[in-house]
Amino acid sequence: MDNKAIYKKTISFSLWRVLWDLLATIVLVGFIVAGFFIADSATNKGLIGLAIGAILGGICSYIIVHFIAYTYKAGQIAMMTEGVTTGKLPEDTVKAGRAIVKKRFTTVAGYYAVTGVIKGIFNQIGTGITAVGQAVGGDTGGAVGGTISSVINTIVAYLCDCCLGWVFYRSDISAPKATLEGAVIFFKHGKTLAKNLGRVFGISLISFIVIGGIFFGISYLILQAFPDAMTALSNEIVEIYEGSEVPEFARNVTTLTLACSGVIGVIMWSILHSTFVRPFILIGVLRNFINSGKAETITESDFKELDKKSTKFAKAHSKA
Repeated sequence: MDNKAIYKKTISFSLWRVLWDLLATIVLVGFIVAGFFIADSATNKGLIGLAIGAILGGICSYIIVHFIAYTYKAGQIAMMTEGVTTGKLPEDTVKAGRAIVKKRFTTVAGYYAVTGVIKGIFNQIGTGITAVGQAVGGDTGGAVGGTISSVINTIVAYLCDCCLGWVFYRSDISAPKATLEGAVIFFKHGKTLAKNLGRVFGISLISFIVIGGIFFGISYLILQAFPDAMTALSNEIVEIYEGSEVPEFARNVTTLTLACSGVIGVIMWSILHSTFVRPFILIGVLRNFINSGKAETITESDFKELDKKSTKFAKAHSKA
């Protein structure tokens, strides 16, 4: 199966994920709006109510994403891995994918334990590069190191998903050990996987401009239709800054509307990009990752070599 065929067969996961993400977003926004208007009408302290609503809505949204939506993301990666490695997929990919996730990770905690180790290893390497740049070149070196680290952090999510794909592929060994193998594969074949960077950043930039721009425009038109609400929000912000300098954008209803529209545009881009665009990019990266791993014989010396580069890896290695 080529990348497009795998994407078409696994797009149902994206549809389910966007529904759950949108539900989480609606719950969050609903709590924020309700908190603002209830507090504003009852005590004239709308911004405080907004903050309380954001906290309560954030908790509910977290529960939805953490305990439900994750099964669809992991299931999608499991089916992508199967498509890449076997060249075929079952008719009902959602059912099969969720079954594999439950079999490989008997609990939610098991899934997040593995992904936590993966993120910790790659994030530590990124932080280390920034520190090295700072030590070698002072502020300039730190800036260079920081830029490199930012690039690394951008692809960390892809590498985490590739490692997760390797965990599904290596069903003959424990998930923690397969996780460590995935990290070794990246550090032994980093140059090969780096060829995907242009594709990752190019498509991501295009999707940001298109998706973010569309929802920025839609949000601006909607918010403009409710000038009283935006004026009330501006007044609340000015009131909360009483005695100190108020940001200029908050005083001007037009700029505040633009700022809110921009935030909504970024949020919607983040949701739609991660659920529809990113999976298509991931299939190509995952294919290269799996192929590199299949051609590699990983030994204990490889694990020990990476122990020296990452204390998080060394800790996970000792436990595994």
